[in-house]
Amino acid sequence: MIPEDVYAVLRAHGFARENLAKQSRRLLAMQFYQDRLLSLGQAARFAGMSRWEFVEFLSEHDATVIDYHEEELDEEFAAVEALKAD
Repeated sequence: MIPEDVYAVLRAHGFARENLAKQSRRLLAMQFYQDRLLSLGQAARFAGMSRWEFVEFLSEHDATVIDYHEEELDEEFAAVEALKAD
């Protein structure tokens, strides 16, 4: 629940309760994705968006879309090198 005085300020800036709920859910989905609690698809569904819409939302908020750990990245490069060797 949003305190009434806080909501009054937000409403004065053009934020309706519905928009606040929608934006809050999207931001929470972004945080869950960044914390690796949800996959990209799960976070997109939680946000009420398609995957591509969610990727765009992440980009608009300067959030990392693909974030590999160093070991994961090394494994990916090794797999590419192995494919090139064949």
